[in-house]
Amino acid sequence: MLLKLIVIILLGLKCIYLHTFTITYTEINGETIARIPEVSAVATLDGLQIDYYDSVRKKLIPKQDWVAIESRNIWKDYTEIREQVRQINKINITVLMQQLNQSRGVHVYQRMYGCVWDYKTNDSDGFDQHGYDGEDFITLDLKKLRYNSPVPQGIPIVQKWNNDSQQLQLLKQYCEQDRIDWIKYFLKLGKDALERKVSPLVSLVQKNSSSPVVCHATGFYPSEVNITWLRNGEEHYEDVELGELLPNEDRTFQKTSTLSIYPDEWKKDQYVCVVEHKTGTIQKNLTEDEIRSNKSNECKMFWGERNFSRSFTNVENNHYSWK
Repeated sequence: MLLKLIVIILLGLKCIYLHTFTITYTEINGETIARIPEVSAVATLDGLQIDYYDSVRKKLIPKQDWVAIESRNIWKDYTEIREQVRQINKINITVLMQQLNQSRGVHVYQRMYGCVWDYKTNDSDGFDQHGYDGEDFITLDLKKLRYNSPVPQGIPIVQKWNNDSQQLQLLKQYCEQDRIDWIKYFLKLGKDALERKVSPLVSLVQKNSSSPVVCHATGFYPSEVNITWLRNGEEHYEDVELGELLPNEDRTFQKTSTLSIYPDEWKKDQYVCVVEHKTGTIQKNLTEDEIRSNKSNECKMFWGERNFSRSFTNVENNHYSWK
């Protein structure tokens, strides 16, 4: 069960100047398939995984060589922080189950938070999103320093957190200063890995003549990409479904945008898939000659082989309790 949490700070090509640091915690309450940890946590920078922690190993594991070599002195402290957060999250999910009158079953609580830094303007923004059983539960508006909840069960918690001005200011400082310093630190350490640029390979794919047309971009790095459809030169949003960003095994990324219209419709007008990336812009005209069928070897390649101890410590160590 996955929680879909999307942070939209800026649109279009402006995103190429952004660096995003994210930490995601997942807490599972109840019996699950063997070997699935009760708690896991992952930190990423610009989509590249930095570390991993879970409640089975109880150890913070660096996922990049340049992080492991240069950051040994912070690893022990950071591991302790993750363990403390695990204990807080365990209390939170228990309290939430009680509020929802849930006494059994498997339930999932997730928190995703982090910061976005625009290195061109030096502007920054932050996000703090909490989810329960795959649905949004609480989100932070950092500009207004207020938490919000789309569900009634979250209102009492939001009111409590919004009254804690000290913690709200700490979150603001975390994103406007402390975490930005860490982004710069990691960018310096992993310069070659993080600043590499790989252009997307873009194809129009269709399972059969009556199926939706999929604009598939793959093999690109960094992860920021914008996929849009044009109809007769103007942006087209109807009957369009944007897919999730997915990682490839070679540490690149892939993403799709599906246009669900019948061939008779797109043959009457001019449709173009536009893929904007840091490496440039690629356009694919929707024509029969451009579409690749899933019966071809080329399509199999796309859908097969290539598919699918600073103040920051205070923020993580003082996760809000719902108790």
